[in-house]
Formats: sequence, C-alpha cells, structure tokens
Amino acid sequence: MNEQDTSTTQPIRFVGKRQQGGGYGKPPGRSDDFLTQVEPGTPCGEFMRRYWHPVGVSSKVTTDPARVRILGENLILFRDGQGKAGLLHEHCAHRGTSLYYGKVENEGIRCCYHGWLFAVDGSCVEQPCEPGGGQHRDKCRQPWYPVQERYGLVFAYMGPLDAMPPLPQYDVLEDLGADEELQQEDKSFYIGGGVSQDKPVAPYSWLQNFENVMDPFHVVILHSRFSGVQFREQMAAMPAVEWEQCDHGVMYRSVRQTKEGTLTRITQTLLPNVRIVPSIELAPGQGREVAWLVPVDSHHHRTFGVARVLKSEDPLYSRRSRMAVFEGKTWWEMTEDEHKRFPGDYEAQSTQGSIPAHSDEHLATSDKGLVMLRRMLARQIRVVQEGGTPEGAGQDGAMVSVKAGNFFE
Repeated sequence: MNEQDTSTTQPIRFVGKRQQGGGYGKPPGRSDDFLTQVEPGTPCGEFMRRYWHPVGVSSKVTTDPARVRILGENLILFRDGQGKAGLLHEHCAHRGTSLYYGKVENEGIRCCYHGWLFAVDGSCVEQPCEPGGGQHRDKCRQPWYPVQERYGLVFAYMGPLDAMPPLPQYDVLEDLGADEELQQEDKSFYIGGGVSQDKPVAPYSWLQNFENVMDPFHVVILHSRFSGVQFREQMAAMPAVEWEQCDHGVMYRSVRQTKEGTLTRITQTLLPNVRIVPSIELAPGQGREVAWLVPVDSHHHRTFGVARVLKSEDPLYSRRSRMAVFEGKTWWEMTEDEHKRFPGDYEAQSTQGSIPAHSDEHLATSDKGLVMLRRMLARQIRVVQEGGTPEGAGQDGAMVSVKAGNFFE
C-alpha cells in the first residue's frame, strides 16, 4: 500500500437514508455533556461546586489518610491529631508526591518526601529542610477545601469561597428522640447495598441514578413484575402520577389502590444531587432517609445516605440489602446468570453506558419527571454560567422540609 494512502484509517461515511427498520447507517449516539460532565471548568462541574457534598462517613475518617475522588479531582481525606477533618489535593505542593503516603500529626499531615507539614486548611506549618524550618513557608499553601461534619458525614465545599452557602439541614434528621439514632451508609443502592461490599463506586454517571428517582414506573416493571417482588407486592399496581416543581427540586405523587387502602407515595429530588425516597418497605409517614448521589467523575459516582432509625431496629441498610434475594442469595452472591434473571437498579442503570447516548433516546409521557429534572438542571447550570446563585445554594437551602413519604387513606 502506498504510504500516502490512508483510506483504511478514514471513517466510513454513510450515503443516503437508513433502511427502514434496519440498523445500517445509524449515526453514533451523543451524550448530553452539558448535564453530565463534572470536571473543573465544565458547565455542570462549576454548578456542582456551588453546593456541599458528602465525601466520607465521619466514623471512618481517621489519622490514616484516605484517597477521595470527587468531581474529577483526586483528594486526601484525614483527621489530624486534634480531631479536625481535612481535605487536601493529593499531590504535595512542594514536588508532587502523594499525601496518601503522608503521616498525620497533631497539626496536620506531613509529606513523606521532604517532610513538609500541612494543616487541614492547607497552611504550610513546617519545611524541615529549609533554614529556620521554612522562613517563607507562609507563601506556600496546599490546595484545600473547607469541610464540615453533620449527621455523621463529612461534607466538602469545592467552589468559590466567596459563594459558599450554609451547609443544609433536613428537618427529618433533626431533633432525634431518646430511642432514635442516625445510620450512615456510603455505598447504598435500593437493591443490593452497593456495587460490591468493598467497592462502593458505581461505574456510570451520577445523572442516571438521579433521574431514576423521578421515574415511578420502573418501580412497577423492574422491581415488581419483571424480576418479581423486590420491594412490596403493592408496588406492582400501576399508579396515577403527578409531577411538580418543589422548592429547589422536582417531586412526584403516585397514587395506588391497595388492599390496605389508597397509598399516596411522594418522592423528592433536590438540587444538585439529593434524593429523598420514602420507605420501600412502605412504612407509613414522612420519609426518613436522605441520600446524595456524588459524582466521582463524569463516568462514576457513589452514594451517601443518612437514615433516622429506632435504636431497637435491625439496621436499615443491612435490612434493605436482604430484601431482594434470588433463591436465598443477596445481590453480591448472585451469579451473572442470576443477575440476568433478577435485574435491579444497578443492572438497568449501568447498562445504559457510563454515560448514555442521550441522542438515541425516545422519551415518552411516562418520562415527564425525567424531562422536568433535566430542564431544571440545565436552567440552574446557566444561572451559574451567568454569574448567579443557583437554587438551593444560598439561604433558601439552609433548612429543607422533607415532603416525601408514604401516606395511607
């Protein structure tokens, strides 16, 4: 072949219309990068950085440095000798060595390479190889992010410091009774408890999980008919559904006629990535769990959840992971063939691709909640692009009233 002949490397160009009913000539699908890309400088990434995100369970944050990847950034989470949590960029500002191999001391974390010591706010406390321990150490600050702890989670704010909002509170997680406590989870799914017991990161976009919350009809098909009863048999009844905007989010009311009477089920999503789903065990009353679908990067995410439970109850998340069993096996114990026969949320969402080809979708009337959610996200991303404050990232998001719940008549 002639060295100048590169025809074998050129993309094939389809000529004419696709054949009716055939797949030949289908153009490649395109994802909606505006809503899914979360790395620094991307439209959605900048929007996400106007909110607080959980990055760890407080009880698991210790003096042993842990790697955390969130919004496409590699960070180190630790607790100094005084008990203060810190979140720093992974690579030391001196020569780039990973602080994952650092040693935590009373005042901060010390790099293993040349011993530079950084406080939880990134301040350089000591440079042992420099005269006087670093006479100009105040000119070097390790990139860092503010953190706060609430509800047993460590939250981080990764946006402009002059736009930092208050860390939200949720009424359902406040004012616990003497017989109540909060339970935390960092790998929760509706079914299975997580991707695996030791690897909580899901290999697909946060948006797939987020918009799934506004899809009440998959509960009827996937969780009640196709795979058998995964939650409760009442969920198999086709509901009447209404969606609406609520505060800084979208919610729906689904109404079913059951043997116990009329069940009204209210489910919420809140900006930027909060889901509030009422009890899938159909416990009556206000929803008692708040969860965050945190982007690891554009192609991965993980879930953090907090639930209000009675101290006398079997722990919620371990109980839930045992709800969907196939011939006595939990999600983690099932074979590939059994997953095919008993798919749940993970199988349905992950097989859309790490980011779906949105241009290939054919949305229908039952997807109204998904469309409302995407439009809301797009509007608020544009608010940030125009220099404004998105909904829920100011005082309007300081205290959240939970509307979600199961209500029987």
